[in-house]
Amino acid sequence: MAREIALRDALREAMSEEMRNDDRVFLMGEEVAEYNGAYKVSKGMLDEFGAKRVIDTPITELGFAGLGVGAAMNGLRPIVEFMTWNFAILAFDQIVNNAAKTLSQSAGQFSCPIVFRGPTGSAGQLAQQHSQTFESWMANCPGLKVISCTHPADAKGLLKSAIRDEDPVCMMESEVLYGMTGEVPEEEYLTPIGVAAVRREGTDVTIVSYNKMMLEAEKAAEELAKEGISAEVIDLRTIKPMDIETIIRSVRKTNRLVVVDEAWPFAGVSAEVAYQVQKHAFDHLDAPVIRLNSADTSLPYAPTLVAEYLPNPTKIIKAVKEVTYSMA
Repeated sequence: MAREIALRDALREAMSEEMRNDDRVFLMGEEVAEYNGAYKVSKGMLDEFGAKRVIDTPITELGFAGLGVGAAMNGLRPIVEFMTWNFAILAFDQIVNNAAKTLSQSAGQFSCPIVFRGPTGSAGQLAQQHSQTFESWMANCPGLKVISCTHPADAKGLLKSAIRDEDPVCMMESEVLYGMTGEVPEEEYLTPIGVAAVRREGTDVTIVSYNKMMLEAEKAAEELAKEGISAEVIDLRTIKPMDIETIIRSVRKTNRLVVVDEAWPFAGVSAEVAYQVQKHAFDHLDAPVIRLNSADTSLPYAPTLVAEYLPNPTKIIKAVKEVTYSMA
C-alpha cells in the first residue's frame, strides 16, 4: 500500500525508521532538534528520540562534521544535516580528507558509515552563495557515494540505503521539493544506490537528469509528446556510482541524448554522462550530445535573471529539437 506524503515527511520517516531499528543512528545539525529542522524535515524527532540522538549543533559546519566523522569511525552511524550544501563548503576538509579517506588511510581497519545530507542548488532569489550545486564536487572524490533525490518515494528509499551503507554518503536534496507530495509505500523498502530510474519510456531521444531538473525534463517530455516526439526520461538518482548501463541501453534505442544539469557546465555531471555515452555508444549516436546547464556565472538575485540562468522546459524542448533535427 502507498499513500501521498511530502518529500520532507518521507525523509523524516526514513531517519525515524532507521533510528528505531538501530540505536547507533543519530541526527545532528543546525536547528534539527528544538526548531524541528530548518525545513521541518526532523519535526517531532526530538520528542521521540531525545536530545542525545537528535542534536542541535553550533553554527560550525567544520566542527560538527568532524564530530560526526569521529563518531562514525568509533562505531556509530551519524546523519549530519547541513542547512544547505553551500554552507558545507566549510566542512569539505572533514568530508574529503577524513570521511572519504578513512577506509584507505587505515588499510581497511576503520570504516566511516556517515550520511551528509541537505539541500543543494537554486531555490529562487537566494543569490550567489546559497544557490550552488555540489554533486560533481563530491563525486570527484574517491570514497564518497553521492545520491540526489527528486520524488518522495526515492528520497525515503535512498536515505534508508545511505544510512545502512558502510561508506560515507552525500545526499543532495532541494529546498523547492520538500513540500512536493508523491506516493510512498507504507511497507519497508530500500531504493538501491547506484541504480537509475526510467521515468518515461521513449523512442526518439533520451533525456538524462536528476534532482529538481527532473521535473523540468518531465514537463518538456509531456510537451514534446504533443508534437509527436517521444522522449525517454532517465532519473540518475545516484551520481556516484553512476548507472551508465541504463543510460547506454536507452541511447542505443533512441540514438540521441540531451543531459539536463543544474550545475555549471565545466567538468560537471553532464560532462561525465556525455563522455561515457561517446565511449560506449558512439556508433549509436545520430546527433551530437547536447548538455543543458545553468549559465556559466554566479547566480544573480533578480527573478528575471534567475529564470534566464536555469534550465527550463522551453530550453530542453529546443535542445531536443536540435538533436532530432526537428527545428522549424
